[in-house]
Amino acid sequence: MSFELVNKVWVMKLDIVATVAISVLLLMFGSWVRRTFPFFVRFCIPAAVIGGFSFSILAWALKEANLLTFKLDTTLQMPFMIAFFTTVGLGGSLGLIKKGGKSLIIYLVSCWILAVMQNVVGAGTAMLTGIHPVLGVMAGAVSLEGGMGAASAFGPTAEQLGVQGAFVVAVASATYGLISGGLMGGPLAKWLIERYDLPIETSEENLEGLHQAVTAEQDDPVTSDKVLSMMALILVVMVLGALGSAKIKDATGFVLPGYVGAMFVAVLFRNINDIKPFVKMHDKTVDLIADVSLGIFLTMAMMSLKIWELYSLALPLIIILAVQTVFMFIFCIYFLFPLLGRNYDAAVMCAGMIGHGLGATPNAVANMSAVAERYGVVSRKAFLIVPLCGAVLIDIVGIPNIVWFINYFTK
Repeated sequence: MSFELVNKVWVMKLDIVATVAISVLLLMFGSWVRRTFPFFVRFCIPAAVIGGFSFSILAWALKEANLLTFKLDTTLQMPFMIAFFTTVGLGGSLGLIKKGGKSLIIYLVSCWILAVMQNVVGAGTAMLTGIHPVLGVMAGAVSLEGGMGAASAFGPTAEQLGVQGAFVVAVASATYGLISGGLMGGPLAKWLIERYDLPIETSEENLEGLHQAVTAEQDDPVTSDKVLSMMALILVVMVLGALGSAKIKDATGFVLPGYVGAMFVAVLFRNINDIKPFVKMHDKTVDLIADVSLGIFLTMAMMSLKIWELYSLALPLIIILAVQTVFMFIFCIYFLFPLLGRNYDAAVMCAGMIGHGLGATPNAVANMSAVAERYGVVSRKAFLIVPLCGAVLIDIVGIPNIVWFINYFTK
């Protein structure tokens, strides 16, 4: 760590160790804020966002006052990000789709359609407001269906392709989604239940296979050996994914970020391993590594957020997000709800779709829990299907959809 005077303003240079140390401290600070103020838990605001965004606001204030600027060494942000997306891929077992039955397939395909349409709506609205269509993609599936993790990953990628302000637009949209997704899902379910006078009962569709697959590891503890073996697997997949992405770019000119390549190598490995097991998977350990990787990479991304770039994009962004919200309600009411059977389970799953379709999977679970508490009936089907699709399986189509839109509008 060192200081340098540049144009009469002090610059604090943080080396790689100092940057990681501060990001971890900010992550811990964010966790403390969540424990202290229930508001952040209620709207599912991640600790990484709280800590990292606090730093970026401080950096903005110091810059505006011409007192101090920061120069961060975020070299390790990319490896942590690739590790997180690799863990997402390792959770993408297609075998779970077969065990989920008709309702899971309907819900999952609806998620995939929504991800595509959010990019269509975002890019179209962006062009109508006179800004780059990729900024509309940033305020589409990247930040809404994709959440804060995808926003922090794809924002820098878009900026490297020449779209200025993409990162800050993506993060601002994801923040809006986290809040709105937690506010709107429950009221929508209540309106559907009362509008159609639905019986407050849940169907008994056979989901035992899915339930057993999801809960099989609850009593299997995490050990150092399991952490080591899963870390080794993740690192090998990361290397193979980076090589694959580079080969695709050389052969076709199509920009496939390293973390996307790693995710799809992970999906391929997981499903081959499900058919003929040669590595013993331990999903609880993978989830633990995912939490740590996501927390550190997201905090580092938020620390480097340049808030001042949002000034000229504020009005178009508000318009895009308003249109996205209206579209989301139309999609749930007139498409998803009828497909799922116009019953209580369907209404609960619509609340979940609002939650992760605008915000994140914890929003979806919170929305469905609020509906179950209000009406006294838990939709077991919804609580199995929605988190599985919203947190894992959607990325099988959602990520390549985002990559295609970014490449199409920047070529």
